[in-house]
Amino acid sequence: MGTAPFPDGRSKDMQVTGLRHLIRVARGAIPADLVLKGGKVIDVFSGCVRKADVAVVGERIAGLGSYEGKTVMDCRGRFISPGFIDGHCHLESSLLTPRRLAPLLIASGTTSVVADPHELANVKGLEGIRFLLRDSARLPLSIFFTAPSCVPASPLETSGAVLTEKALRPFSRHPRFLGLGEVMNFPGLLRGDEEVLQKILAFRGRIKDGHAPLLSGKDLCAYVAAGIASDHECTRLAEAREKLALGQRIMIRQGSQAKNLKALLPLVNPAAARRCLLVSDDVSPEDLLAKGHLNAVLKEAVAMGVDPITALQMVTLNPAEYFGLLDRGAVAPGYVADLVVLKDLNRFEVETVFCKGKLAAREGAYAGRSAPSRPSPSLTSMHIKDLWPERFQIRPQGRRARVIELLPGQILTRSVFRKVRRRRGQPYLPQEPDLSLLAVVERHHGTGNIGLAWVSGFGPLRGALASSVAHDSHNIIATGDDPADIHLAVRTIEASQGGLAVSARGKVLAHLPLPIGGLMTDESAEEVISARKALARAAAEVGCAIPNPFMALSFLALPVIPELKLTDRGLVDVNRFSFVPLFD
Repeated sequence: MGTAPFPDGRSKDMQVTGLRHLIRVARGAIPADLVLKGGKVIDVFSGCVRKADVAVVGERIAGLGSYEGKTVMDCRGRFISPGFIDGHCHLESSLLTPRRLAPLLIASGTTSVVADPHELANVKGLEGIRFLLRDSARLPLSIFFTAPSCVPASPLETSGAVLTEKALRPFSRHPRFLGLGEVMNFPGLLRGDEEVLQKILAFRGRIKDGHAPLLSGKDLCAYVAAGIASDHECTRLAEAREKLALGQRIMIRQGSQAKNLKALLPLVNPAAARRCLLVSDDVSPEDLLAKGHLNAVLKEAVAMGVDPITALQMVTLNPAEYFGLLDRGAVAPGYVADLVVLKDLNRFEVETVFCKGKLAAREGAYAGRSAPSRPSPSLTSMHIKDLWPERFQIRPQGRRARVIELLPGQILTRSVFRKVRRRRGQPYLPQEPDLSLLAVVERHHGTGNIGLAWVSGFGPLRGALASSVAHDSHNIIATGDDPADIHLAVRTIEASQGGLAVSARGKVLAHLPLPIGGLMTDESAEEVISARKALARAAAEVGCAIPNPFMALSFLALPVIPELKLTDRGLVDVNRFSFVPLFD
């Protein structure tokens, strides 16, 4: 297995006593604390299923075979799986604090996640990371982290914090930090930027996650040679195959916005499957409650033809081995007793969940108590300067204008041109049905920066949508047809120290405050989902034609995802990694 069965802070004598007790239970000399009786155990090592009892003592699995226990659970006709592990996610994207999020994940069979905290870190730096560490401690759900490598994500935007190699270095020795988070600044790595290379060297011998959409050829070789071991940004099969062939692990993403499962599943053949992970990246609270988490991804993968046990390996053994969690990801002696009892291997209906040997969920209901987080008031970040409606007006200054075009189901965008017309001698851009204004307002340092552009794909808007969730620097992003409505939505978010808002005809139609860094709230999942439903209804009322409009909006300010994005400093051609003018 590779790890001691009791790697905790107990004295050596207590550890020896615990180990002796585990051995006696495993040998059948004394009863186990818990026995899952007569189930069909999924063996992710050999890819088969066998009938056996699972004996648990404390937080560990003692043995498989025929056992008696103080507590016995009848599992006949059920499948016993390792708990699911999400190898790449951002807790903040759920809008919920870790304590509020954990019950939703556990009820879906997820028992461990590896989170990159760079969203809150981009707003509040080390203070944001410390909050997530505190709030995620002592939960049934095991939450591990990777150190955020790109704060800010790029030099093309204004973020709330800067984390240098010196600031990140202590995390290379922290027991809950498994490595370096997604290295988004691949242009900086390829240029040999000192700070980027120092961060990579600080995590020598640890996992270094990747983020390099469409990178190929010799540049990709250089990226992998620097030690970048994975990528979750593959959107094309050829891209994933090239990265896999160069030794990277491929994280197949199926979240609320980016859905790459269908495109990448042909990659999963018998040879490649053990190098692939299924991950969520970003998932909305509505999807978590209505569909589930990794159990929903497993259901989709199997429906598309993946062998059920192969799919399970991609959310259990594969991420555990990749991140060095050598006592997780399997139902085997000495492993942590993170267990999921499934009704079947097609729909992946979760019946019962155990976290560290304790009952954590049953029939979709969390067995624990969701406690509030009580974050510090200092986690707010809202400093806006020089804001009035006229600042959201664009005066055409050329013959053609660049427009950001949404791509359905992707966080990639396309750069297109639209002709600028003249009317009564004045230039204007025809307000076609799918065309709306896009604005990014700097909110961390009061610079007064506002980036302006046009976007197509939201539908014929008759109002405005605004959000302080705008990856990765999380300035306020807004879209709409009327500068006055955009101004009102932005001001509403400013007043609540962050959030989501819909406005039209001078009125706020719906609003969800997010006072924790402008990204999260300490309200319950049910309250957040209720507010989000009101926002969805309001967005449809003003003409928005796409599902999850706020998640789509949030990625339009991310200048490390091709092709064209907008930051508070201007329009960015991501392929060139440089600013470009709005008008040709």
